[in-house]
Parts: sequence; C-alpha cells; structure tokens
Amino acid sequence: MNTPNKFPGLPVTGSATRRGSVSELLATHTVLRNTYLLLSATLVFSALMAGLATMLNVGRINPLLSFAGMIGLLFWVQAARNSAMGLVAVFAFTGFVGFITGPIVSMYARAFPNGSELVMTALGGTGAIFLALSAYAMISRRDFSRMGSFLVIGAVVLMVASIANIFLHIAGLQLAVSAAAMVVFSGFMLYDTGRILDGGETNYISATVGLYLNIYNVFMSLLSILGFANRDD
Repeated sequence: MNTPNKFPGLPVTGSATRRGSVSELLATHTVLRNTYLLLSATLVFSALMAGLATMLNVGRINPLLSFAGMIGLLFWVQAARNSAMGLVAVFAFTGFVGFITGPIVSMYARAFPNGSELVMTALGGTGAIFLALSAYAMISRRDFSRMGSFLVIGAVVLMVASIANIFLHIAGLQLAVSAAAMVVFSGFMLYDTGRILDGGETNYISATVGLYLNIYNVFMSLLSILGFANRDD
C-alpha cells in the first residue's frame, strides 16, 4: 500500500513511498544490521556444532526426531523473540541444527571420492546465492510481498513430500524435492530480505531465524543435488 507524500510539491518516488521517513529508514537499517550480525554469529556457531558432532562421531539422527526438535526450538524462539532470552533460544536452535547436520555432511564427505569438494561447493554455492539475492533485493528496491503466498504453498508441499519420502525412499522424488527447495527457499531469501527493507519485519531475532532457515535449506538442497549428480549408478 502506498503511503501519502510527506513532502507536498515533490514527486513520490518508489523509494520514498516504500521506505517512509528518516526515522523509519534508521529503524530499518538497525534491524538489517542486527540481523546480519546475528546471522553471521549463528552460522559460525552452527558450523562449530557440526564440527563437534563430527569429532564425537555422532551417527545420523532420526529425521522425525530432528524435525520435532527443530519445531520445538522454533516455538521457543518465537515465544522469546522480544526478550533477551530470545538470543539464547536462537543459539540453541541454530546449534541444534548444526549438530544434527554434522553427521549428514560427514556422510557426504565419506561417501564420495570428492566428498569434501562437494561439501565446499555446496557451501560456496549457497553463499553466492545468498549474497547475490540479498544484493538484488537491496539494490532493486522491488516489492516481493506478492511472492509470499506462493512460497508458503511451495514450502508446505515440500514438507509433505519430504516426510513422505522418508518412508518411500524414492531417489527421483528426493532430487525433485531438492531442486524445488532450492527455488522456493531462494525465493524466501528475496521475500524475507524485502520484508526487512520495507519495515514488514521489525524483530531482528525473527528475521535472523528466517534467513538462517533459507540458507540452511538451500545448502542442504544443493548438497543433495551434487550428491545425486556424482553417484556412480
């Protein structure tokens, strides 16, 4: 929805319409800065926890238990996001995700002759996608809000298909889910970044968790696709 021109006699530009007053701009900048700082810290913490799981030689955790743990911690994050305890919840959530991801990454590293290269390629590709899409959202100043409903529907379909494939073990379905997940969560990167820039997301803890999940899902999807492409059969 367009806001009225705060400066009569001057044209209402897209930037002025969507960004509002100077105070709103400063608030948006603060949320964006805090989000990226916390996001960087949680990614590093996740990597450390993944390394710890690898060092301890932890086996792959049951996917349903992992999913239940993530959902429970996400509820905690959302409940505590407006307090200092929200930071504890964020690190608990991202640390848990890193810990359960460590065995999966180790499996890929051991399963292929170039396993370490696959993991690094997935990491590099995910980083490149995130930086490129974040830069595009900031530079283009486009409104990505209309993508929201389509992305949510796509995420629900992906969740159902992923849970079904835990029991079906269909390689082709897994590849299709991974490819679709890359598209959907890349779209969420644009959508979530746009929400921060437009002032639609004012809580940096919620913003951090949203972007973290986008990055995580793109990384896991890309790793799955690279693994499928390097299979011998």
